Amino acid sequence: MDSQLVQILVCPLCKGPLLWNEKKKEFYCRSDMKAYPVIEGIPAMVPSEARDMAETEIEELDKK
Repeated sequence: MDSQLVQILVCPLCKGPLLWNEKKKEFYCRSDMKAYPVIEGIPAMVPSEARDMAETEIEELDKK
């Protein structure tokens, strides 16, 4: 993912920083525990498109 894009995108819910999950090709928000997919190279930043994340999943990503 383009590093400039990663730096400017924020969570649409809390306006906090998003992190990039290279393995799943999605952005995620630690605070809201939501993951936003990238569809055909375009981040889907609509809350209804986000999936809920388990706390253990976020902890595992934080270890990397």
